[in-house]
Amino acid sequence: MLILFLKAVILIPVTLLPILNPLGIAPVFASLLGNVSRKVEQRIARQVAINCWFMLVGAVFIGSHVLTFFGISLPIVRVGGGLLVAVSGWRMLSDNSQDNSIRTQVAKTYDEDLSDDEIKARSFYPLSFPLTVGPGTIAASITLGANTPVRLVDWVISIGSAALGAALTAAAVYLCYGNAQKLVGMLGRLGTMVVLRLSAFILLCIGIQIFWSGLAALLAEAGISGVAP
Repeated sequence: MLILFLKAVILIPVTLLPILNPLGIAPVFASLLGNVSRKVEQRIARQVAINCWFMLVGAVFIGSHVLTFFGISLPIVRVGGGLLVAVSGWRMLSDNSQDNSIRTQVAKTYDEDLSDDEIKARSFYPLSFPLTVGPGTIAASITLGANTPVRLVDWVISIGSAALGAALTAAAVYLCYGNAQKLVGMLGRLGTMVVLRLSAFILLCIGIQIFWSGLAALLAEAGISGVAP
């Protein structure tokens, strides 16, 4: 039983971290965050990690039930979410104003402070969703929680392992985002711009891939041959 618990704990971060890619998204996080102090960066990164934990646990345990209640299928989630991610990636890829933001950010940060309400407001959209926990992550989390055990003991173990696995995933997000400005400083202005553009392009491609996988699944359900998800 302990081995099964540990396997379940490891399964969630191993499955979700490559999709989340917090290290690659960290420069994008720093760019969207703007010129803030180290203290504010840590607070927002911590709140983003907390938001991510709640979204992951919610997607694992109630995601499939919510979709069933509203009559929404996973392919529809992929299509809508893929469009959202692709549009976000395209905006970041074509927004030249971020270059000026990076120039200022690398040169100087401001010692401003934010209230708890402002931290929570700034941390959710678009930092937590869809930048960090996007539709691909949500779909994967729903898939992981699709087969919830019925027996009480197994259900309790499933809850504990999923919560701990999501906590490890959120901790990785916090470590990467909490040191995002250090990463930007190490890369410098040119390096950060390059990483930002590449990350935006990858985000665009991920959105298109998520959209296509959902569309292919819908076409396959409709009986159109020659299309595989």
